[in-house]
Amino acid sequence: MEDSCDFVIIGGGQAGIPLAQALASAGRKIVLVERKHLGGSCVNFGCTPSKAAIASARLAHMSRRGGEFGIGIASVTADFEAVINRARSIAQNSRTHLDHSFANTNNPRLVRGHARLDGKIDGCFRVRVGEHTIAAKEVVINTGTRSAIPNIPGLEHVKFIHAGNWLERAERPDHLAMIGGGAIGLEMAQFYRRMGSRVTVIEFGSQIAGHEDADIANALQTILQNEGIEFRLRTPVKTIRSDGSGLILGLGEDGSSQLRATHVFVATGRFPNTDDLGLETVGVATSEHGIIGVDERLVSNVKGLWAAGDVRGGPQFTHTSWDDYRILLSQVAGDGSRTTKRIVPYAVFTDPELGRVGMTEVDARRAGYPVKIGRYDMSDSGKASEIGETAGVIKIVIDAGTNLILGAAVLATNAAELVHIYITLMNAGAPYTVIRDAIHIHPTLAEALQSVVADVK
Repeated sequence: MEDSCDFVIIGGGQAGIPLAQALASAGRKIVLVERKHLGGSCVNFGCTPSKAAIASARLAHMSRRGGEFGIGIASVTADFEAVINRARSIAQNSRTHLDHSFANTNNPRLVRGHARLDGKIDGCFRVRVGEHTIAAKEVVINTGTRSAIPNIPGLEHVKFIHAGNWLERAERPDHLAMIGGGAIGLEMAQFYRRMGSRVTVIEFGSQIAGHEDADIANALQTILQNEGIEFRLRTPVKTIRSDGSGLILGLGEDGSSQLRATHVFVATGRFPNTDDLGLETVGVATSEHGIIGVDERLVSNVKGLWAAGDVRGGPQFTHTSWDDYRILLSQVAGDGSRTTKRIVPYAVFTDPELGRVGMTEVDARRAGYPVKIGRYDMSDSGKASEIGETAGVIKIVIDAGTNLILGAAVLATNAAELVHIYITLMNAGAPYTVIRDAIHIHPTLAEALQSVVADVK
């Protein structure tokens, strides 16, 4: 069977779904192909269920702290299976909502199955989905990424946990070895710890949160250590084996140091889902790691083929994937003005959160900027004391020549929201003095933000 359309969008992630719907509304004939679940990693195993599980863990943590607030709570038990089931249910509800949005419509038309390019004919891309063939004038790749699995001898014989399967594991680990100290590793390490697991984070690098300044990473590590999470830095994992009663990890350059654990979680990065798309049949260029190269308008080296979301590299976040949809829509059905030249914030959803935007201090100095640094400890915040959340720090990197904010790191409760005041200022191209001289209705903003900029040196 053969069909034709204006666009085939391969992958129903955070860029693919809104793009399919918007282009269809603009009068284009659209086919969206998804091999499994709509929503991408965010809905199915990332943002949606992980934040649901993290919320349960925070509730357990705050209940244990009840005495600090004068609230007597005799005991706190975490039903791990119930927490996992709740997170699964929330993810399922999101998927169901997305499925319903494609019901009873032929444009965009949802086709289930694995899509593979099969060359071009008469100027159109041929896309095969099972026995079905679709001829498309243009193609958008939005297939996302999967967990990158390191080549550790013995790992293949272990039923390890990773970002894609943790929701399927309803048994609470007694001792979890977390391989990787990035965002996923840190968020999930704290989740399991608050659920009652012993957790050891093993990081090859010299610090956790490797994209951050060392002082921010160290502050976050201290917070997590205070909850009982253990860390092994500058530590490669050389081997993993089971001895029948648990797992033994060989650590260090020669693997001679041993760590015994009951479970292993692998959080060592992401790998693009491009290795079985038939990209070679139309000449699409990819990096050695499988990333599809695109320009600032998301155009690949092949005319008519675009890439969006994690599969194109760069910042791999839900919000950037969604913004890619706006870029594509601008290029295809708009004025073409929207591009990837943008300020991209992100957050690590530990508790407290780490919100980040722009350059770190190391980045700014390396780029040659004359730098001023603003710093504020959350322990000095009256609002933080009132709500019992005094852990954390705010750090602002400022261009000493222009007074423009180059970057900010906010390690504080609700940091993902607080950091947006810096994002707004940076997007507006306004100096930091705008914050200093403003009246803030939120006490935390009034104390933290004005104190930060007043202390710039």
